[in-house]
Amino acid sequence: MSMFIEVWGDYACFSRPEMKTERVSYDVITPSAARGLVEAIYWHPGLRYTIDRIYLLNPIRFTNIRRNEVKSTLLASSVFQAAKGGKAPALYTAQEIQQRAAMVLRDVHYVIECHFDLTDKAAPGDNAGKFQDILRRRLAKGQCYHTPYFGCREFPACFREWTGGAIPAIDLTQELGWMLYDLDYADPQDIRAQFFRARLERGVLDCRNVEVVT
Repeated sequence: MSMFIEVWGDYACFSRPEMKTERVSYDVITPSAARGLVEAIYWHPGLRYTIDRIYLLNPIRFTNIRRNEVKSTLLASSVFQAAKGGKAPALYTAQEIQQRAAMVLRDVHYVIECHFDLTDKAAPGDNAGKFQDILRRRLAKGQCYHTPYFGCREFPACFREWTGGAIPAIDLTQELGWMLYDLDYADPQDIRAQFFRARLERGVLDCRNVEVVT
């Protein structure tokens, strides 16, 4: 069952993995970021979302900002040791801050067309109609599993179900080059990034039947 979800916000940053030092955003939201945004609204182990199309409603605009980031992270091993009664890890963010430049998107506005399939973790009483009704109620009430965001947590996303009929995507056709499609978690010890050749066709990024490479 297809769902159309309208999302918008002041800023977004869908970081290109090839840019190591400073963050540079893709021109539009990636399919994996769109899936993560929908999962933030309603997540259930018995559901698997697939992004079909992304409609671009605002022109692509970039701006440069400087952000404070923490340069260190806590090791998972130290967290596990603390859970077993070891010493609690500590991270003093005031001492670990570094300032980095970022090229981000501004005034973003999309409609995400997606559908979901039931997984083997769905309960016997679960069905597609039930999940669709739950998702629609959450969209109508502004409820979410956790705050959805555009690439970075400091860029929150507003959302609602699109009920306006025809989607007024902007008239823009251009090649976007290689874009991150998703991450392959088939082997947890070897998570692989998947990429595809992205193209905007009259403001629509079609994510169906794309050829992905790792």
